[in-house]
Amino acid sequence: MIIFSLSAYSQQNDSITVAKRARIAINDKFPTTRAFDLQYEQLGPTDYESKLFGDVTEKGRIENHSKLKFSSNIKLFTSESKRFFITNSFRYKYELYESGDIYEPAFSADKQKREFHYFANAVSATYFSSLFKKTILYNATLTVDANDKELQRVKGFVSATLILKRTANTTTSLGLIVFADPSSIVPFVPIFSYEHQFAESSWTLDVIFPQRIMIKKTILENGRISLGSELNSENFYLNFNDKRLKGMYELNQVELKSGLTYEHQLYKNFVGTFKAGVNNVLNSRITESGEKTDKYVIENKQDPQFYFNLGFSYSPF
Repeated sequence: MIIFSLSAYSQQNDSITVAKRARIAINDKFPTTRAFDLQYEQLGPTDYESKLFGDVTEKGRIENHSKLKFSSNIKLFTSESKRFFITNSFRYKYELYESGDIYEPAFSADKQKREFHYFANAVSATYFSSLFKKTILYNATLTVDANDKELQRVKGFVSATLILKRTANTTTSLGLIVFADPSSIVPFVPIFSYEHQFAESSWTLDVIFPQRIMIKKTILENGRISLGSELNSENFYLNFNDKRLKGMYELNQVELKSGLTYEHQLYKNFVGTFKAGVNNVLNSRITESGEKTDKYVIENKQDPQFYFNLGFSYSPF
């Protein structure tokens, strides 16, 4: 979804300004696109229910769930016109689950600790142009991911974003993203973004549909507070070896996080972030690696849970 945040500051005639302001817009909205970003997330206890092939097979409780994430984004190439650039992005995630009592089947089990490692490396090419006298941005991204055992899959997407309107207070854009991924439920998704600075106010409405809706306000000298909701996707790989499931499988999960975010510029190039609120898992399915998520073998449901996130970002440029 980060491609569609490019619209915020990019409606300029000078190509150098276009590229520079677009990078600023991305970094501002999405910390994981900064040069280096480290996040720790802790989620509260929650009850869950798992279904294998549609049958209820287990009900229990997750006592401890945490995530540690690291990302880096390095620019590999910039054209002389500054309209075309290539970026390499690396992601790592460590995810920990500790389960409590199992309510169904009817017995009490000791806590089980499960650890997952996820790696992804993406090369992304972005080109700035014009269409109907408006700025348009094209992007193509190719990603290779893995767990701690072996390489897993190659996937990607292409997208285009047209800046429909930009005034002193309001920016709107319309885009389309097309997936090159056999496991994707839909082949493409239209995206709409809207950002509005309220007149004579420090409040800003920031909408990227369907990914987020936030209202933001600058506070103190170097701080910003945001209230709202945003969709996040999580995934990792699991290896099963039993009578009914054998081989490599992938968990794909869609979460809606609602709450408060506070960002503070610590120094010129450092930003600290704190988030807290309620996490709702909207969809959690396990499929055979590479299969569409509607061909799932396991479906998980869990209750809402409290979460907090601590982040630290560094952008030397």
